[in-house]
Amino acid sequence: MITKKVNNVQDATQGIESGMTIMFGGFGLCGIPENTIAALVNTSISDLTCISNNAGVDDFGLGLLLQKKQIKKMISSYVGENAEFERQMLSGELEVELTPQGTLAERCRAAQAGIPAFFTPAGYGTEVAEGKEVREFNGKMHIMEQAFKADFAIVKAWKGDEAGNLIFKGTARNFNACMAGAAKITIAEVEELVPVGTLNPNQIHIPGIMVQRIFQGEKFEKRIEQRTVRQKA
Repeated sequence: MITKKVNNVQDATQGIESGMTIMFGGFGLCGIPENTIAALVNTSISDLTCISNNAGVDDFGLGLLLQKKQIKKMISSYVGENAEFERQMLSGELEVELTPQGTLAERCRAAQAGIPAFFTPAGYGTEVAEGKEVREFNGKMHIMEQAFKADFAIVKAWKGDEAGNLIFKGTARNFNACMAGAAKITIAEVEELVPVGTLNPNQIHIPGIMVQRIFQGEKFEKRIEQRTVRQKA
């Protein structure tokens, strides 16, 4: 029987080295692989290129890697919640590639599907289009975007089995689903790891063929990025 299970996060992150390009699933702080990020913070790995919808907040998520200066370049679509990110970007310490959110998702999906590039109208006529091929389709201008080339994709799922099949819960599906299988090696961090055959095949979102390593996380903080409550009457 095929098993992708590894014992812990340390085994899961074997082979991650300085200078690599890594995808991190999640949206804001929802569904991020927080156990794996925390483990990387405790290493000397540096000069990472990180592909993520966001850069976390100052004291959580990818913000922890930024604090330790472990990230060389961020490829993201939303970065407005991280003061350290802003400081490093404005000082020139951090290279930043801002990408329209739909384009970011499609570059992940293209890598997942083995498609080298695609055309999109998003970003035409802006700085996003600089240096990129432009073509007209049906009277509308499009720019060519290339699929990502990443060494590792690190995703977080609600439940998975030892063969790597994954189920996401609610909105935590987000970028996790399109990043699974979009890199040379995909690591899945799950809240619950079950034996093969336990999951209902009709409920599986990502098949195990797209995952190389899977482990059960120890704890999940599941922070709320911005909490707004109604004042008492």
